[in-house]
Amino acid sequence: MNMQRQLNIGLFGFGVVGEGLYKVLEQTPSLQATIKKVCIKNPGKKRNAPAALFTTDRFELLNDPGINVIVEVINESEPAFEIVSTALKNGKAVVSASKKMIAEHLPEILALQKQYDQPFLCESAACASIPVIRNLEEYYDNDLLHSIRAIVNGSTNFILTRMFEDKLDFKQALILAQQLGFAEADPSLDVDGWDALNKWTFLLTHAYGIVEKPENIVFNGIQNIKLSDAAVARERNYEIKLVAQAKKLNNGKVAAFVLPQFVTHDDPLAFVKNEFNGVVIESSFADKQFFYGKGAGSFPTASAVLSDISALRYDYRYEYKKLYYHTPPELTNDFYVRTYLSFDDWKNIPREKFEWIEEWHAGERKYLSGVLHFNNLKDASWWKENNVSLILTPDAIIEDIEIRKLKKKSLELAGIVD
Repeated sequence: MNMQRQLNIGLFGFGVVGEGLYKVLEQTPSLQATIKKVCIKNPGKKRNAPAALFTTDRFELLNDPGINVIVEVINESEPAFEIVSTALKNGKAVVSASKKMIAEHLPEILALQKQYDQPFLCESAACASIPVIRNLEEYYDNDLLHSIRAIVNGSTNFILTRMFEDKLDFKQALILAQQLGFAEADPSLDVDGWDALNKWTFLLTHAYGIVEKPENIVFNGIQNIKLSDAAVARERNYEIKLVAQAKKLNNGKVAAFVLPQFVTHDDPLAFVKNEFNGVVIESSFADKQFFYGKGAGSFPTASAVLSDISALRYDYRYEYKKLYYHTPPELTNDFYVRTYLSFDDWKNIPREKFEWIEEWHAGERKYLSGVLHFNNLKDASWWKENNVSLILTPDAIIEDIEIRKLKKKSLELAGIVD
């Protein structure tokens, strides 16, 4: 495609994002992009657009030679993948906002892009208004990228903000989020960490060239975070955030996970409140860079879709340089993490799994801080069950050589070795 070419769009979905895109395109005629047809599921629903625009027949869009761009913003993973794969096979560029579909079908999508030489853009699926994919693709070289840490789910961040600022317990904060439209009636996709995990799966590909199934990445949400955890964090001058993290270790491998974490007040992620998202990228020469913006909602997400549509005028596509032109680093679980756990009963905590326990508190709601090998999280579920709340400490990742030094120091302090 070139700059002068008219973009004729077939749009799947006319919910919050789809309607937002329709309104945004109406206000930007200079883009030379128009929605030719919209495929929807429920034809009886009242919509703020001409009735002639809508159809329930997906092939009216997928087989129309006059439509050169398919924009897919539906919620169901398998139908979304069928739309995307058919569109690419039919020679159409694709813009998608379906993070679950992308996470579950990333290898197939990569193969289809290469086979049919068509672009697939998905900035809106990651952090809505924050252009994190484009920056990872174009700006950060694989060898220079040290780490990426992010708040990628606005619903959980809103709940945690209200727990801190209004001292609401989790259930109260969740109800408020639902009332304000920041959480669904069934909030499990957000609060249990699935949404953040799905986004992190393909952000790892753009960051490091790693292609991994979601089920192989350790994750949890905020469903077990207690008001007492927030009180402990406040005492230590921390906040709690659901942080997606990837870090290149000294051995060249990458540690990656999505877990609740204490963050210090001078951490850029501590400034990310309510439904906003934030991304901190650290590289060799640029040091730290911080991206901040709305991570959900009609117009923020539509703006990211619009940006992808606009990029198609320049024949833009993801090159996946870190995947195709470098040897991607290996994802590893061979490292240690410093953790805080709160719980009701000691019997639910396998204390023998800890390298050492640094502190413990034996009140009604008990807690401890200690160091675990990450495989103890990867290969077990005790830390998600029985009302156990696990939160990583700031700078939680400890590598093997560091653990040996820390063990030696602790033994010296105990007078066991010189």
